[in-house]
Amino acid sequence: MGFIFSKSMNDSLKAQQEFMLMNSRLQLERQLLMQNQMRERQTAMQIAWTREFLKYFGTFFGLTAVGLAAGAIKKKNPAVLLPIVPLSFVFAYQYDMGYGTLLQRMKG
Repeated sequence: MGFIFSKSMNDSLKAQQEFMLMNSRLQLERQLLMQNQMRERQTAMQIAWTREFLKYFGTFFGLTAVGLAAGAIKKKNPAVLLPIVPLSFVFAYQYDMGYGTLLQRMKG
């Protein structure tokens, strides 16, 4: 009698252990999926922020380039155009981040 009772308990314990193992695997898979979704959302937010920033910085860069060009012509001094160089690097970086392949290259 005790043998039958302990055998059914062992079977029940094994079934419960298998269920717990399956449940923990399922939970781990869900956590990984959620982490991937959060990473993708964060990347999308970063790209959206960069594109929004690029609108304002592009306007600033364009107005600055026109103003510096007018100042260089008026003063007849091409050295006035020098601030355009670092601003163009920042603009190119932001453009590549928002509309280019910078994030894919960083992942690779």
